[in-house]
Amino acid sequence: MSKAFTREAEGDNADDAPDETAAATRGTPYITLAGYRRLQQELEHLWHVERPRITSEVATAAAQGDRSENAEYIYGKKKLREIDRRVRFLSKRLDVVQVVEPSPEQAGKVFFGAWVTIEDEDGRESTYRIVGTDEPDSERGYISVESPVARALLGKSQGDVVTIQRPKGPTEVTVVRVEYRE
Repeated sequence: MSKAFTREAEGDNADDAPDETAAATRGTPYITLAGYRRLQQELEHLWHVERPRITSEVATAAAQGDRSENAEYIYGKKKLREIDRRVRFLSKRLDVVQVVEPSPEQAGKVFFGAWVTIEDEDGRESTYRIVGTDEPDSERGYISVESPVARALLGKSQGDVVTIQRPKGPTEVTVVRVEYRE
């Protein structure tokens, strides 16, 4: 076997590992307890449900003969690589993250994990929860602690007026309510 092929194969594996490690350590290491549980559940589901199902499908497709033109086999192997990549990322990420639970001293002030209701200049109210970089979900009102809105709100109290930088320009909002709940 040519050394060129050996290096190429070794290089591919070596290149993947640093990217995954870098991705797993990117962003804030903080996460809410609910977010940590969601990541654990996703990992368990991928490892114990999805991966065995796809592995079985790939084995069935491989048994059909010529693998080079077998679309089910090729797609299954690709899906298996995606699952394995996500499993590696989640495993590394779960090792890095730190669950943050609110303390009684935080009551009334905006910190990580807080539910914050703000009122904009037009009198419209919006409620957000400040969460880690793994948890944002616009449908649930979860915003990343690294977002401009969250950064502007951190440390503020009920009644404070805060200037938030938006793409269309700055806006002032008033903190209406701060609470900590799951």
